[in-house]
Amino acid sequence: MDNNNKQLKPLAGMTLDDLRGVTASLGMPRFVASQLAQWIYVKRVSEISQMTNISKANQAALSDKYCVGLTPPSDAQLSADGTVKYLFPVGDDKSVEAVLIPEDDRNTLCISSQKGCRMNCYFCMTGRQGWHGNLSANEIINQVLSVPESQMITNVVFMGMGEPLDNLEPVLKAIEIMTADWGFAWSPKRVTVSTVGVKPALKQLVEQTSVHIALSVHNAIPEERQSLMPIQKLYPVKDVLEMLGKYDFAHQRRLSVEYIMWQWFNDDVTHAERLREILPNNDIRVNLIRYHMIPDVQKLRTSSDERMALFRDYLNGHGITCTIRRSRGEDIAAACGMLAGKVRKEEPEDAKQQQKGAKPANKSLANKKTNKH
Repeated sequence: MDNNNKQLKPLAGMTLDDLRGVTASLGMPRFVASQLAQWIYVKRVSEISQMTNISKANQAALSDKYCVGLTPPSDAQLSADGTVKYLFPVGDDKSVEAVLIPEDDRNTLCISSQKGCRMNCYFCMTGRQGWHGNLSANEIINQVLSVPESQMITNVVFMGMGEPLDNLEPVLKAIEIMTADWGFAWSPKRVTVSTVGVKPALKQLVEQTSVHIALSVHNAIPEERQSLMPIQKLYPVKDVLEMLGKYDFAHQRRLSVEYIMWQWFNDDVTHAERLREILPNNDIRVNLIRYHMIPDVQKLRTSSDERMALFRDYLNGHGITCTIRRSRGEDIAAACGMLAGKVRKEEPEDAKQQQKGAKPANKSLANKKTNKH
C-alpha cells in the first residue's frame, strides 16, 4: 500500500457481506460486491483500477474511500532447507512473520494472527516478547496474498506469532475468505488452526468451521504444564480435550496434539502414558516436536532422538498415531517457537535477491499447478 493510501480502508480482508455493505453505502448494485471479491481473492489484483468490469464511475467512487490494501513483505530470509521467513509491517513500528515451508508438492504457509502474544508460554520466543495488539483480517489475509509464492500455496497453518483464538473474529473472517466459494474456494482441510486451548473460542471455531485443529499440549501432567503454560490454570487441557472429544474429527477434519519434547522434563514413558490417558479417543494424531533453543531459557533442553523415538513407539503401540515432526528453518529462527517479528540483519544473498525480484522461493514449483479444492 503506498503512502497515499494509508487513510483508505482496505478491501482485502473483507467478507462478501462486508463488501456488500461497502457497495450498498456507495449506491452501487449488489453484484458489484461479488465482482470485488472475484478481483481481490481469485484474480489477486492490487489496484482498484485493474478491475476492468467495474465502471470507471464506480472505480472512482471506491477509490475515494477504499484501496485493495495489500502490503508486500519488507524483508525475507532463506533457510538452507528451502524454508523462507517473510517480515510484514503491521503498524506501530511492529512487524510479524510468515513462514513458507516447501516440501515435495506441498507449499505450507505458516501465518501470524497477533503482534506478539499474551499467553506467555515460557518456551516460546513470541510469548516472551509480550502482546502488542491483534492483527486485522486484512493483515492476516495479506500474508497469504502478498508472499511471492501466493498462487502456489497448498496449505495454511495458523501457527505463527500469536494465539489465533485470542483474536477470534479476524481469524474467522480470514478462514471464511479462504474457504468460501466467492473467496479462495479452498477445502477447509487445507487450513489448520493451532491453539493452546482457549476453550470458549475453540468451541466456537469448531462449531462454525470445518478446519483442522492442532492443540498445543506439551505436557499432560497439570502442575508441570502450568509451570510453562499459564493457560492451564484457566482452561485445563484435560477439560479442553474432553470437549473436543464430543465432536467428529474422524472423517472430514483432523484433531492433532502438538507436543514439544524437553529432555528429562516431559519425554519419558510415564509422560507418554499420562498423555494417552487424557486423549478422548484414538483418532487423535500426536506430533512430537523438537525443542528449538531460544535466548534466556536455559533450563530446557532438546530431547534426544532416542527418547523421542521411545515416546513415539509407546503411543503407536497403544493404537495412537504418533510422528516426529521434521524441523524446518531453525537456522533462520523460523522453526516452532522461534518467531519474534524480526529478520537477521545479515541475510543470505539468495534471500535478498528473492525479495528484490519477488520470485518464488522454490523455482522448481513455479510451473506446478495446485488443485483449488
